[in-house]
Amino acid sequence: MHFLTAAANTTETSDINVEVSNFITFIVQKSVDIGFKLLAAIAVFVIGRMLIKFIMKRIRKSRFAKKSDTTVVTIINNFISITLYIVLAISIIAIMGVPMASIVAVIASCGLAIGLALQGALSNIAGGIMILFFRPFRIGDFIQVAGETGTVTDIGIFYTVLTTPDNKVITIPNGKIMSDSITDYSHNDTRRVDFVFSVAYGTEIERVRRILLDEADKHELVLEDPAPFCRFSKHNDSSLDFTLRVWTNSTDYWQVYFDILQSVNDKFVSEGIEIPFKQMDVHIQNS
Repeated sequence: MHFLTAAANTTETSDINVEVSNFITFIVQKSVDIGFKLLAAIAVFVIGRMLIKFIMKRIRKSRFAKKSDTTVVTIINNFISITLYIVLAISIIAIMGVPMASIVAVIASCGLAIGLALQGALSNIAGGIMILFFRPFRIGDFIQVAGETGTVTDIGIFYTVLTTPDNKVITIPNGKIMSDSITDYSHNDTRRVDFVFSVAYGTEIERVRRILLDEADKHELVLEDPAPFCRFSKHNDSSLDFTLRVWTNSTDYWQVYFDILQSVNDKFVSEGIEIPFKQMDVHIQNS
């Protein structure tokens, strides 16, 4: 009886030893496997990072980067860099043994969540890409957009920055810009300056036309081609209105505008031409 009990204890001890040995072997194998995968992942990370830096350096020194606008090059570089790092991260995760189906599912879920949370930001990114692709304006242009007017000082991926004539800085989301009409005053080299001058009824029309054209011709910043244009344009309530149009370089627009306003006013005063103001005649009849 004692012999049978001792034999049973010996068998149980042997089974436990086998299980422990198998467990240790399993742990060692898994550790070695994970260790090799970890070393491979580290090697891929180091080599991949060096390769990405080399690629980005070559792009920055390429002919395209040297000839293209700085803002465009910066955004393209950032986009390529982010894409390459995402590919590197996915490769490392795959090396660690994570199934690709799980990676795709996680990326899709994250993309959906981020897209819902950042709808406004994504519309601004899309607007920034469209601005850089279609080039409706450039840095340094004087534009009017989204109810604001100023000189473009920066075009980013999310926002465009304007500086107003009184030196205020306005930041406008790119999505709002691309959904609005854009007026670029600096796109062309020349601009037309339009005036409307009013004189009193009874003033000789040809005399006024001659004065306006003479003042336009005398200004050194007014272009000869196209030639200045002046016509009697309207019978107003209290005045005769004349339209004067002259062409000048875009950079000289306001100089010409203010100079001609002042010179015409001075000429009207010296010539005795009355500049009217709104008035109403009331006739009273006794019944």
